[in-house]
Amino acid sequence: MVITIFVFVILVVRIGFIQFVQGNFLREKAYQQQTINQIISPKRGNIYDATGKALAIGAQVDTITINPTKLVKSNETDTKDYKEKITKKLTEIFSLDYEDTLKKVNSDAQVETIIKKVEQEKVDVLKQWMEENKIAVGINIDEDTKRYYPYSTVASSVIGFCGNDNQGLSGIEAKWESVLTGTPGKIVSSKGSDQQEIPNAEETYISAENGSDLTLSIDLNIQSIVEKYLKQAVDENECRRGGNVIAMNPKTGDILAMASYPDYDLNNPFTPNSVLAPTYDSLSAEDKSKALSKMWVNKSVGETYEPGSTFKVITSAVALEENITSTDKAGDFYCQGYEEVSGIKISCWAKNPHGVQTLRRSLCNSCNPAFMQLGKRIGTSTLYKYYDAFGLFDTTNSGLYGEQNSIFQKLDKVGPVELATMSFGQRLNVTPLQMITAISCVANDGMLMKPRIVKEITNTDTKTTTENPTSQVRQVISKQTAEQVKSMMETVVTDGSGRHAAVSGYSIGGKTGTSEPTEANAEEGYVASYVAISPIEDTQLVLLLTLYDPKGKNGHQGGQVAGPVVSQMLSEILPYLGVPADEDASSNLNADNLVVVPDIRNKTVAEAEKLLKQAGFRTKVYVEGDPTTVLVADQTPKPGNSLLKDSIIVLYGQGSSISTSVTVPDLRNMNASEAINSLKSKNLNISMEGSGIVTTQDYAKDEQVQEGTVIKVTLKQILTQVH
Repeated sequence: MVITIFVFVILVVRIGFIQFVQGNFLREKAYQQQTINQIISPKRGNIYDATGKALAIGAQVDTITINPTKLVKSNETDTKDYKEKITKKLTEIFSLDYEDTLKKVNSDAQVETIIKKVEQEKVDVLKQWMEENKIAVGINIDEDTKRYYPYSTVASSVIGFCGNDNQGLSGIEAKWESVLTGTPGKIVSSKGSDQQEIPNAEETYISAENGSDLTLSIDLNIQSIVEKYLKQAVDENECRRGGNVIAMNPKTGDILAMASYPDYDLNNPFTPNSVLAPTYDSLSAEDKSKALSKMWVNKSVGETYEPGSTFKVITSAVALEENITSTDKAGDFYCQGYEEVSGIKISCWAKNPHGVQTLRRSLCNSCNPAFMQLGKRIGTSTLYKYYDAFGLFDTTNSGLYGEQNSIFQKLDKVGPVELATMSFGQRLNVTPLQMITAISCVANDGMLMKPRIVKEITNTDTKTTTENPTSQVRQVISKQTAEQVKSMMETVVTDGSGRHAAVSGYSIGGKTGTSEPTEANAEEGYVASYVAISPIEDTQLVLLLTLYDPKGKNGHQGGQVAGPVVSQMLSEILPYLGVPADEDASSNLNADNLVVVPDIRNKTVAEAEKLLKQAGFRTKVYVEGDPTTVLVADQTPKPGNSLLKDSIIVLYGQGSSISTSVTVPDLRNMNASEAINSLKSKNLNISMEGSGIVTTQDYAKDEQVQEGTVIKVTLKQILTQVH
């Protein structure tokens, strides 16, 4: 009886242990042994631009899996030969490692994945072989999707890419992963003690929830325009660290275009681009990983920079809002070529002092001493209050991947020197997106908007669309102040350091920027930038171009390097957006607006440039040596031509053999303004007869001509018959 009771107690304890301690574990174990779970992968959502063009889609592919326990024959020897035969064919079709594949074929697992994302051509070969060898079970061909990017490198740093399992690894793909990826479904069925599926057993089907589609604010047409000229600018100016550009609608905060260069191929993101490729193989595994990560970075949000003189727009806005000065107060500032702050002389960028100036003229001259004087009047506390209001102390929360925040000195650490340099945009760091968002606030009558990259989210199962609304953050400055700042920015373009961004037929406001590196980071080089707004009265576009470490013949000044590129971009974007130009720019072809090209050959290059600029022309110079001593050997166009003001004259110094040719665009059916802007973007000049639209041009479309060549066009009125 004692033994019986003892055994009974032990059994009760054991049963209790199994029931209460191991219960959940054993229940899960039994479930796994008795059920088969087949995962149903959801379809990843597509990504579209604002006009409905697909930027990222799922291409139909297949995944090959096997059930090793079903690859059996009647005896062990036949099974071994059978598995080796299958292994050999799989490795042959899909170029796999034989030993790794054989290990999977001999596995005890229920399912082994052989290869993912297989193209249809190879799948067809496998299907035919299986049919010929009468293999009906054990090898599975499952539908899958492979991420595909139709435009390859376009907006690569913004869109990002996916890994082998369609998970987002960078860009929008990673940032919006939870929206794009959806929720997997599954089929649950039963299996017996032999681990085979029980025929006719009840199945549970849980459908997958497919990922949602995203519609971005980016317009592929505008994106293509800015990428074309960004690449050209980086290459021509030998920008060692690349470049970046953002186009924004200030009224909505919509990012119309965003590009970093060098870019990369979204369909082959682990292949180094042309810049990285020459040194890639010599790098260690760790350095290769770092180099690829840097290649993927979106410079608009993932890197900060010193904005330089573009930041003077912010300083000006603060001063006007606080009634510290006015736009045209005579004798308000004085430049002697430098400003002494706490015993330190901080120089102006210009070789010759600017002397007495108004705020407007200080901005036009981009005069550092004037803005150091202005910053001192405003004071650090007030400046920081407005920096915070402009959103410069926080990330923009734009929905872009990898967004960094700005770097400012703590308020109590800002001394007189820091205040002085901060006033003209140095020794502080912001992202390009933070900078253009603040400028867009000025362009939008003082109302700060939250940047928007995703406009709409579409549920692909229900077909319902949810708008990602625009968002007003706060009113930072008054409409009156904003109008005053925009007026000064327009003067910068018409009569200041930013004249190279002018576009015929359009009102443009702008500000140049050139920031020099600190001594500790001298290897980073200068940053040349330009911010532009247009049109002035009803601003619909803000554009920020940033070029890192330019080493070309054009130097490193923002006005000289970035300004002309901004003009090229605007000359194509503004007409595309439907921004009205002057009704008929050919009406400007009267005696008052035409200038005769002078003969400046045999003058020094420096003297020739000065004379031409005084006459109202733009210049482009090819010279080897000192411009103050080298004489002009030739010029295009030749002396005696009558051209519009702001036309370009190309000068060739003695000993210079450079003669760049450009392609003549098709001007037919353009109005005068469009023709002028199209030729200006190519560094070509125009001569017009008549009014209306262009019907003929003396150089044919795609013909190669020298920069500065005059293209003669005839315009005629086209009458529309009214019914």
